[in-house]
Amino acid sequence: MTDFQVIAEPGVPQVIITRRFKAPRELLFRAYTDPALIPRWLGPAGLTLTVNQLDPRHGGRWRWTHYDAAGKGYVFHGLYHGTPSPERIVQTYEFDQQPGVVYLNIITFDEADGVTTLRQNTVFQAVEDRDLYVETGMERGIRASMQQLDDLVTELAQEAPS
Repeated sequence: MTDFQVIAEPGVPQVIITRRFKAPRELLFRAYTDPALIPRWLGPAGLTLTVNQLDPRHGGRWRWTHYDAAGKGYVFHGLYHGTPSPERIVQTYEFDQQPGVVYLNIITFDEADGVTTLRQNTVFQAVEDRDLYVETGMERGIRASMQQLDDLVTELAQEAPS
């Protein structure tokens, strides 16, 4: 099941990503909050992900590093706002190579009839920040991550006791 959509309207400091999964939202939430699962789906092919910190609670911090084949690290970090739940995660997001550029991710998981719709609303401080995000090829990376996430939750669903 793909149903993948990216909306990035010109002049609006926001990107909305929608993807449907044939899995319960609890599995998607687990994939977003379990440090052992995040490296299995997050990030483009060719990079290795290390979860340096993950404290999914109000005020908790998260931090991970993507490593390329040469060992160069790319660090991302942020804070959780509100208590993450299978319905919603709210977090800030920063990339160490762009100091001062902070954006807000609101991720919702809406389940109906065994299908969960994940919606990520990313809000930027400025349209220019959003444009740079889009121009870096983020859609390709997010599309790959969403497919890897689909593969993971499918596997987790098959492992779950009936």
